[in-house]
Amino acid sequence: MRKLIVLTLFAAIVAASPQINAAPVLKKIVAVSRFDNKTAYSAATIGDGMADQLTDALMQSGQFTVMERENLKDVVGEEDLANSGRVQKSQSAQTGKLVSAQILVQGTITEFESQSSGNANGFGFAGIHVGSKKGEATVGLIIRMIDTTTGEVLASQRVEGKAESSGYSVGANVAGAGFGTSDFKKTPMGQAVQAAIDNAVALIADKLKDVPFEAHVIKVNDDGELLISGGSKAGIAEGDVFTVYSVGENLVDPTTGEQLGAEVTKKGTIKVTKVEEKYAVAKSDTPLTGIKAGDMVRADKS
Repeated sequence: MRKLIVLTLFAAIVAASPQINAAPVLKKIVAVSRFDNKTAYSAATIGDGMADQLTDALMQSGQFTVMERENLKDVVGEEDLANSGRVQKSQSAQTGKLVSAQILVQGTITEFESQSSGNANGFGFAGIHVGSKKGEATVGLIIRMIDTTTGEVLASQRVEGKAESSGYSVGANVAGAGFGTSDFKKTPMGQAVQAAIDNAVALIADKLKDVPFEAHVIKVNDDGELLISGGSKAGIAEGDVFTVYSVGENLVDPTTGEQLGAEVTKKGTIKVTKVEEKYAVAKSDTPLTGIKAGDMVRADKS
Protein backbone atom coordinates (compact mmCIF):
# COMPACT_ATOMS: atom_id res chain seq x y z
CA MET A 1 0.00 0.00 0.00
CA ARG A 2 2.81 2.38 0.95
CA LYS A 3 4.62 1.56 -2.30
CA LEU A 4 1.49 2.36 -4.31
CA ILE A 5 1.13 5.73 -2.59
CA VAL A 6 4.79 6.62 -3.29
CA LEU A 7 4.46 5.68 -6.96
CA THR A 8 1.24 7.69 -7.26
CA LEU A 9 2.89 10.76 -5.73
CA PHE A 10 5.92 10.38 -8.01
CA ALA A 11 3.68 10.17 -11.08
CA ALA A 12 1.82 13.30 -9.99
CA ILE A 13 5.07 15.23 -9.51
CA VAL A 14 6.36 14.18 -12.94
CA ALA A 15 3.08 15.15 -14.59
CA ALA A 16 3.12 18.57 -12.94
CA SER A 17 6.79 19.26 -13.75
CA PRO A 18 7.86 20.96 -17.02
CA GLN A 19 9.14 18.56 -19.65
CA ILE A 20 12.90 18.82 -19.65
CA ASN A 21 13.23 17.61 -23.23
CA ALA A 22 10.37 19.73 -24.62
CA ALA A 23 11.25 21.40 -27.90
CA PRO A 24 11.96 25.15 -27.73
CA VAL A 25 9.03 27.34 -28.69
CA LEU A 26 9.71 29.74 -31.54
CA LYS A 27 9.30 33.30 -30.27
CA LYS A 28 8.33 35.92 -32.81
CA ILE A 29 10.79 38.81 -32.98
CA VAL A 30 9.09 42.13 -32.31
CA ALA A 31 10.18 45.75 -32.06
CA VAL A 32 8.27 48.54 -30.32
CA SER A 33 8.35 51.97 -31.93
CA ARG A 34 7.74 55.10 -29.90
CA PHE A 35 4.14 56.02 -29.14
CA ASP A 36 2.42 59.04 -30.68
CA ASN A 37 0.75 61.18 -28.02
CA LYS A 38 -2.61 62.54 -29.21
CA THR A 39 -3.80 63.67 -25.78
CA ALA A 40 -3.88 67.04 -24.07
CA TYR A 41 -0.80 66.10 -22.01
CA SER A 42 2.19 67.48 -23.90
CA ALA A 43 4.92 65.90 -21.78
CA ALA A 44 7.33 64.13 -24.14
CA THR A 45 7.98 61.46 -21.51
CA ILE A 46 4.53 59.92 -21.97
CA GLY A 47 5.11 58.48 -25.45
CA ASP A 48 8.63 57.19 -24.82
CA GLY A 49 7.71 56.02 -21.33
CA MET A 50 4.78 53.92 -22.48
CA ALA A 51 6.81 52.44 -25.36
CA ASP A 52 9.55 51.46 -22.91
CA GLN A 53 6.97 49.98 -20.55
CA LEU A 54 5.40 47.92 -23.35
CA THR A 55 8.85 46.73 -24.45
CA ASP A 56 9.61 45.56 -20.92
CA ALA A 57 6.19 43.90 -20.54
CA LEU A 58 6.62 41.98 -23.81
CA MET A 59 10.01 40.77 -22.64
CA GLN A 60 8.66 39.77 -19.23
CA SER A 61 5.82 37.81 -20.84
CA GLY A 62 8.37 35.33 -22.21
CA GLN A 63 6.37 34.97 -25.43
CA PHE A 64 8.51 37.16 -27.68
CA THR A 65 12.05 38.10 -28.55
CA VAL A 66 12.10 41.89 -28.30
CA MET A 67 14.45 44.05 -30.33
CA GLU A 68 16.14 46.84 -28.39
CA ARG A 69 14.44 50.18 -29.00
CA GLU A 70 17.83 51.87 -29.37
CA ASN A 71 18.14 50.10 -32.74
CA LEU A 72 15.01 51.88 -34.00
CA LYS A 73 16.32 55.43 -33.70
CA ASP A 74 17.87 55.73 -37.16
CA VAL A 75 14.85 54.26 -38.94
CA VAL A 76 12.37 56.36 -36.97
CA GLY A 77 14.49 59.45 -37.60
CA GLU A 78 14.38 58.89 -41.35
CA GLU A 79 10.63 58.28 -41.24
CA ASP A 80 10.19 61.61 -39.41
CA LEU A 81 12.24 63.30 -42.12
CA ALA A 82 10.00 61.80 -44.79
CA ASN A 83 6.85 62.82 -42.98
CA SER A 84 8.14 66.40 -42.74
CA GLY A 85 8.07 66.64 -46.55
CA ARG A 86 11.80 67.33 -46.86
CA VAL A 87 12.38 64.10 -48.76
CA GLN A 88 10.12 61.84 -50.80
CA LYS A 89 8.59 58.98 -48.86
CA SER A 90 9.86 56.50 -51.43
CA GLN A 91 13.41 57.54 -50.49
CA SER A 92 12.95 57.20 -46.75
CA ALA A 93 13.85 54.29 -44.50
CA GLN A 94 11.29 51.54 -44.83
CA THR A 95 9.85 49.33 -42.13
CA GLY A 96 11.54 46.41 -43.89
CA LYS A 97 14.95 47.77 -42.92
CA LEU A 98 14.27 46.34 -39.46
CA VAL A 99 15.61 43.01 -40.68
CA SER A 100 16.00 41.71 -37.12
CA ALA A 101 12.31 42.09 -36.32
CA GLN A 102 9.31 40.28 -37.77
CA ILE A 103 6.66 42.57 -36.29
CA LEU A 104 6.81 46.29 -35.61
CA VAL A 105 4.43 47.45 -32.87
CA GLN A 106 3.29 51.06 -33.01
CA GLY A 107 1.10 52.83 -30.48
CA THR A 108 -1.02 55.95 -30.29
CA ILE A 109 -2.12 57.34 -26.94
CA THR A 110 -5.70 58.53 -27.40
CA GLU A 111 -6.80 59.00 -23.80
CA PHE A 112 -4.87 60.00 -20.68
CA GLU A 113 -7.46 61.35 -18.25
CA SER A 114 -7.73 61.53 -14.48
CA GLN A 115 -10.47 62.76 -12.17
CA SER A 116 -10.59 63.22 -8.42
CA SER A 117 -13.15 64.04 -5.77
CA GLY A 118 -13.14 64.61 -2.02
CA ASN A 119 -10.86 66.55 0.31
CA ALA A 120 -7.96 68.22 -1.47
CA ASN A 121 -6.06 68.95 1.75
CA GLY A 122 -2.65 67.38 1.93
CA PHE A 123 0.92 68.14 1.00
CA GLY A 124 3.02 68.23 -2.14
CA PHE A 125 6.52 67.28 -3.21
CA ALA A 126 8.33 67.25 -6.57
CA GLY A 127 5.20 68.37 -8.35
CA ILE A 128 3.06 65.62 -6.77
CA HIS A 129 0.07 66.35 -4.56
CA VAL A 130 -0.89 63.84 -1.88
CA GLY A 131 -4.36 64.25 -0.37
CA SER A 132 -7.48 62.40 0.69
CA LYS A 133 -9.18 62.58 -2.68
CA LYS A 134 -10.61 59.61 -4.49
CA GLY A 135 -8.83 59.30 -7.83
CA GLU A 136 -9.96 57.73 -11.08
CA ALA A 137 -7.91 57.41 -14.26
CA THR A 138 -8.35 56.08 -17.79
CA VAL A 139 -5.69 55.41 -20.41
CA GLY A 140 -6.59 54.53 -24.00
CA LEU A 141 -4.20 53.18 -26.65
CA ILE A 142 -4.43 52.16 -30.28
CA ILE A 143 -2.02 49.30 -30.95
CA ARG A 144 -0.90 48.49 -34.51
CA MET A 145 1.07 45.42 -35.56
CA ILE A 146 2.94 45.71 -38.87
CA ASP A 147 4.67 42.99 -40.89
CA THR A 148 8.16 44.39 -41.45
CA THR A 149 8.62 42.49 -44.72
CA THR A 150 5.43 43.44 -46.52
CA GLY A 151 4.47 46.58 -44.62
CA GLU A 152 1.00 45.11 -44.09
CA VAL A 153 -0.92 46.21 -41.00
CA LEU A 154 -1.82 42.88 -39.40
CA ALA A 155 -4.06 44.38 -36.74
CA SER A 156 -5.08 47.75 -35.32
CA GLN A 157 -7.19 47.82 -32.19
CA ARG A 158 -7.89 49.99 -29.16
CA VAL A 159 -7.14 48.87 -25.62
CA GLU A 160 -7.64 50.76 -22.38
CA GLY A 161 -6.80 50.62 -18.73
CA LYS A 162 -8.77 52.02 -15.79
CA ALA A 163 -7.95 52.36 -12.12
CA GLU A 164 -9.24 54.14 -9.05
CA SER A 165 -8.16 54.65 -5.47
CA SER A 166 -9.84 55.82 -2.29
CA GLY A 167 -8.59 56.97 1.10
CA TYR A 168 -5.76 58.98 -0.43
CA SER A 169 -4.57 59.77 -3.91
CA VAL A 170 -1.36 60.88 -5.51
CA GLY A 171 -1.96 63.39 -8.29
CA ALA A 172 -0.70 62.34 -11.73
CA ASN A 173 1.57 65.28 -12.42
CA VAL A 174 3.56 63.42 -15.04
CA ALA A 175 6.25 66.04 -15.47
CA GLY A 176 6.78 66.34 -11.72
CA ALA A 177 6.44 62.71 -10.72
CA GLY A 178 8.53 61.30 -13.52
CA PHE A 179 6.84 58.76 -15.74
CA GLY A 180 7.52 55.21 -14.60
CA THR A 181 8.86 56.15 -11.16
CA SER A 182 7.64 54.36 -8.04
CA ASP A 183 5.68 57.48 -7.04
CA PHE A 184 3.88 57.60 -10.39
CA LYS A 185 3.08 53.88 -10.29
CA LYS A 186 1.19 54.40 -7.00
CA THR A 187 -1.23 56.86 -8.61
CA PRO A 188 -4.48 55.82 -10.27
CA MET A 189 -2.93 57.07 -13.52
CA GLY A 190 0.12 54.87 -13.06
CA GLN A 191 -2.09 51.88 -12.36
CA ALA A 192 -4.26 52.67 -15.40
CA VAL A 193 -1.13 52.84 -17.57
CA GLN A 194 -0.06 49.41 -16.31
CA ALA A 195 -3.53 47.98 -16.98
CA ALA A 196 -3.46 49.37 -20.53
CA ILE A 197 0.01 47.91 -21.11
CA ASP A 198 -1.11 44.50 -19.79
CA ASN A 199 -4.10 44.57 -22.13
CA ALA A 200 -1.83 45.55 -25.02
CA VAL A 201 0.42 42.53 -24.37
CA ALA A 202 -2.63 40.24 -24.28
CA LEU A 203 -3.87 41.75 -27.56
CA ILE A 204 -0.50 41.34 -29.30
CA ALA A 205 -0.20 37.72 -28.13
CA ASP A 206 -3.72 36.93 -29.34
CA LYS A 207 -3.35 38.59 -32.76
CA LEU A 208 0.05 37.03 -33.46
CA LYS A 209 -0.64 33.49 -32.25
CA ASP A 210 -1.60 32.29 -35.74
CA VAL A 211 1.08 34.30 -37.58
CA PRO A 212 3.90 31.97 -38.70
CA PHE A 213 7.32 32.58 -37.17
CA GLU A 214 9.63 34.53 -39.46
CA ALA A 215 13.28 35.48 -39.37
CA HIS A 216 15.57 37.04 -41.95
CA VAL A 217 18.75 36.18 -43.79
CA ILE A 218 21.56 38.32 -42.42
CA LYS A 219 24.42 36.88 -44.47
CA VAL A 220 25.06 34.41 -47.28
CA ASN A 221 28.41 32.61 -47.11
CA ASP A 222 30.37 31.50 -50.15
CA ASP A 223 29.69 27.83 -49.36
CA GLY A 224 25.93 28.39 -49.47
CA GLU A 225 25.39 28.57 -45.72
CA LEU A 226 22.85 31.12 -44.56
CA LEU A 227 23.08 33.07 -41.34
CA ILE A 228 19.59 33.90 -40.10
CA SER A 229 18.38 36.20 -37.34
CA GLY A 230 16.93 34.96 -34.09
CA GLY A 231 19.10 32.20 -32.68
CA SER A 232 18.46 30.48 -29.38
CA LYS A 233 16.86 33.65 -27.96
CA ALA A 234 14.07 33.18 -30.49
CA GLY A 235 13.74 29.46 -29.74
CA ILE A 236 15.50 28.26 -32.90
CA ALA A 237 17.11 24.83 -32.47
CA GLU A 238 19.35 22.57 -34.53
CA GLY A 239 17.32 20.56 -37.00
CA ASP A 240 14.61 23.19 -37.46
CA VAL A 241 13.45 23.50 -41.06
CA PHE A 242 12.45 26.82 -42.62
CA THR A 243 11.21 27.92 -46.02
CA VAL A 244 13.23 30.67 -47.70
CA TYR A 245 11.56 33.50 -49.61
CA SER A 246 13.36 36.06 -51.74
CA VAL A 247 12.05 39.55 -50.98
CA GLY A 248 11.80 41.94 -53.90
CA GLU A 249 11.91 45.71 -53.90
CA ASN A 250 9.35 47.73 -52.00
CA LEU A 251 6.30 48.58 -54.06
CA VAL A 252 5.38 52.26 -53.78
CA ASP A 253 2.31 54.05 -55.09
CA PRO A 254 3.87 56.70 -57.39
CA THR A 255 1.07 59.17 -56.65
CA THR A 256 0.66 58.95 -52.88
CA GLY A 257 4.01 57.49 -51.82
CA GLU A 258 2.13 54.81 -49.86
CA GLN A 259 4.08 51.62 -49.22
CA LEU A 260 2.23 48.73 -50.83
CA GLY A 261 4.47 45.93 -49.56
CA ALA A 262 7.01 43.79 -51.37
CA GLU A 263 6.91 40.79 -53.68
CA VAL A 264 8.13 37.52 -52.15
CA THR A 265 9.21 34.44 -54.09
CA LYS A 266 9.59 30.97 -52.58
CA LYS A 267 13.13 29.62 -53.08
CA GLY A 268 13.29 26.36 -51.13
CA THR A 269 13.93 24.97 -47.66
CA ILE A 270 16.87 25.11 -45.29
CA LYS A 271 17.80 23.16 -42.16
CA VAL A 272 19.48 24.69 -39.10
CA THR A 273 22.91 23.19 -38.42
CA LYS A 274 24.24 25.49 -35.70
CA VAL A 275 22.65 27.88 -33.21
CA GLU A 276 24.13 30.88 -31.46
CA GLU A 277 22.31 33.19 -29.06
CA LYS A 278 21.27 35.82 -31.61
CA TYR A 279 21.63 34.02 -34.93
CA ALA A 280 21.67 30.56 -36.47
CA VAL A 281 23.44 28.84 -39.37
CA ALA A 282 21.38 26.88 -41.90
CA LYS A 283 21.95 25.11 -45.20
CA SER A 284 19.91 23.55 -47.98
CA ASP A 285 20.43 20.06 -49.39
CA THR A 286 20.11 21.57 -52.86
CA PRO A 287 21.77 24.79 -54.05
CA LEU A 288 19.63 27.90 -53.66
CA THR A 289 20.27 30.84 -55.96
CA GLY A 290 19.33 34.47 -55.68
CA ILE A 291 19.31 34.56 -51.88
CA LYS A 292 20.47 37.80 -50.26
CA ALA A 293 20.62 39.54 -46.90
CA GLY A 294 17.17 40.73 -45.89
CA ASP A 295 15.33 37.78 -47.46
CA MET A 296 12.76 36.00 -45.31
CA VAL A 297 12.74 32.56 -43.71
CA ARG A 298 9.45 31.22 -42.37
CA ALA A 299 8.45 28.26 -40.24
CA ASP A 300 5.54 26.20 -41.58
CA LYS A 301 4.13 26.14 -38.05
CA SER A 302 4.79 28.65 -35.23
